[in-house]
This record gives sequence, C-alpha cells and structure tokens, in this order.
Amino acid sequence: MKKTISFIAILVAISITSMAQEKKAWKEMEAFHEVMSKTFHPAEEGKFEPIKARSAEMVEKAIAWKNSKAPEGFNQQAVQKNLVKLVKGAKKVNKTVQKNASDADLKEQLTELHTVFHEITEKCEHE
Repeated sequence: MKKTISFIAILVAISITSMAQEKKAWKEMEAFHEVMSKTFHPAEEGKFEPIKARSAEMVEKAIAWKNSKAPEGFNQQAVQKNLVKLVKGAKKVNKTVQKNASDADLKEQLTELHTVFHEITEKCEHE
C-alpha cells in the first residue's frame, strides 16, 4: 500500500512539474499563424484569393502580435526585432495586393513573410 501511495505521489509530482514547464499560448502569435496558414499554403498551390482577401487582416494581426506582451516562457526581447520585420513584411504584402501586382510578386513577398514568421517561432521554441 505504501508503495502504491509513493508511486502515485511521484506521478502527481511529475505531472505538476511538466505542466508548470509548458509554455502558455501566445494568443497573438496563434492569431497571426491562423491567417498565415490559411493564406500561404493556398498560395503555394497557386491560389491567391485567400491572401488577397485577408492581407489587411494579416497586417492587423502582425501589429497586434508586435504590440502584445509575451506570456511567461517566451523571451519577447529575443523576437522583438523580428516582430518589427514581420509587421513591415505584412504591410508590404498588403501593398502588393492593393497594387494588383502579379501573382509571382505576391508569392515572393508572402514567402519572405512566411520565412520571418518561422524565424520568430524558432526563437520562441528555443526559449
């Protein structure tokens, strides 16, 4: 009986420790990712309507993310420079859409923005 109680106590301690070590979600990052994933992947397949319809929203989400406070477990200073770059890139994509630029130009801008996004998420994962 004592072994069973000790075993349960150890399992509870491990569970609590692992839960405490998990990062909280950065809701603004998740919101940006939602728009990015629903626009970038279709563009890879030659479908540009999603980014044309949501480019202004992408700018809004990028600004909101840059201006947000990182939750515990994230190092905002490590990604702040890239968040500024992300906003700039999102604005560039939006201007490309507004100018009715070619799909090739739009895909190039969106791909660059996608790369910046992944640079940020990689830094977040290493924290």
